[in-house]
Amino acid sequence: MLGYAGWSYRPYSPYDQYDKRSLPYICRLAPDADAIELEWMDAGDDGAHLLYYRRYRIDEPHTVIALHSAVVRIEGLEPECDYEMYVVRGNGSGLSDIRLARTGPPVGIVVNYLHPEDTCYAFSGRSLCSPSIVKLPSGALLASMDVFASRAPQNLTLLFRSDDNGAHWRYVCELFPCFWGKLFCHRGELYMLANATEYGDLMIGVSRDEGQTWEPPVTIMAGAGHREGRGPHKAPMPVIAWEGRLYTAIDYGSWSTGGHSNGLFSIDADADLLVAENWACTGFLPYDHAWPGAEPEGQAKGALEGNAVVGPDGEIYNVLRYETSGYGKALVLRGDKHRPEAPLAFHSFADFNGGSNSKFDLLYDEDSQAYWAIASEVVDEATPNQRNVLSLAVSQDMHSFRIAERLQDFRHEDPADVGFQYVSFLFDGDDILYLCRTAINQAKNRHDSNYTTFHRIKDFRNYLNQSV
Repeated sequence: MLGYAGWSYRPYSPYDQYDKRSLPYICRLAPDADAIELEWMDAGDDGAHLLYYRRYRIDEPHTVIALHSAVVRIEGLEPECDYEMYVVRGNGSGLSDIRLARTGPPVGIVVNYLHPEDTCYAFSGRSLCSPSIVKLPSGALLASMDVFASRAPQNLTLLFRSDDNGAHWRYVCELFPCFWGKLFCHRGELYMLANATEYGDLMIGVSRDEGQTWEPPVTIMAGAGHREGRGPHKAPMPVIAWEGRLYTAIDYGSWSTGGHSNGLFSIDADADLLVAENWACTGFLPYDHAWPGAEPEGQAKGALEGNAVVGPDGEIYNVLRYETSGYGKALVLRGDKHRPEAPLAFHSFADFNGGSNSKFDLLYDEDSQAYWAIASEVVDEATPNQRNVLSLAVSQDMHSFRIAERLQDFRHEDPADVGFQYVSFLFDGDDILYLCRTAINQAKNRHDSNYTTFHRIKDFRNYLNQSV
């Protein structure tokens, strides 16, 4: 094997399993109610291939079908049933990992799926997290997600592309190491801002061919290199442009060391984004229980996963998920657009059902002159950590938010098992497009999701003056 300094792979595998990179590879799964769609590739052989599949953990013969295209749909399967499958070269010289999928009614359009017992990506994790979506200069959509498991390495990100406005998705490549990644475009170039792993180095990399290949990333903030240490925390939060600068929110700390402090990262829009010294950070403001409106000590752990957003006064703010034992608030910190390294200052707590206990995306829409968010709404006070109701929220003052529409209402399902969370969204004309971390159909739990799903909210501005 040869040394390699790039960031993108098709596919990645650990170096002691290097041979897998030239074997058949099932690169995407998308279960349906009684069918499973899969996409496969083989970098080492373009000859005949066969697909073997059967019910998982059932001692029965495999069904075998010849593969004539890179995408195949297995029809007529038993509903709500686990299946195993693998691809074999026609000459028997190589086979893929065994992949698992469970049939079941999907929600939205399935971009990708990972069964909780599937070990294909165990070197990184067992569930799909951190969705990010971007519209490319060509008009195509690109989606990313990382592979997560608690206390696992957490260092692989998968990329998929749609050329028909989200109706169909196809595998692009994988980034390693890459975690908590945010895709964004700036002046015709595609960037990924991500950590190497949980609390690892904060990095940025660029693709000049719409995500097919990526140049080696540049470290712009050193990390702890371990989840038990304090380092940068960078979920896929929005990157916005305002008065000649790009802004995004960033946190510092870790769960195991007591929580996170909060800041804003920014750069001159004319500067080279791949030069670390061009980036500026406000420094990190610790949470203070004495702030007016704060929850009593012992009932709040601080805030994280903030949204850089321009306030009604034209100043730059960081609107964050507020970690409390209750729900209904988001924390608002104020920056200084004239002094990008100046510390943030406490501003207020926003009234927002969905602003606590789960990451949310918040974007300002110039046409409606309103702030829009997609968040996990709490509909039962007994379960303030529920994520089984996903809602569209709106505010015209960035202080008082109301729920305008419920997008996914699964309150009839156990909130420990079902989750719609960590949405990444964008405005697309009159519509909102969003990518969701979705846990349904026997995910490990509501947090460790098995799906990444795509959705469209048509004519979203019609909800501006509505409330549920």
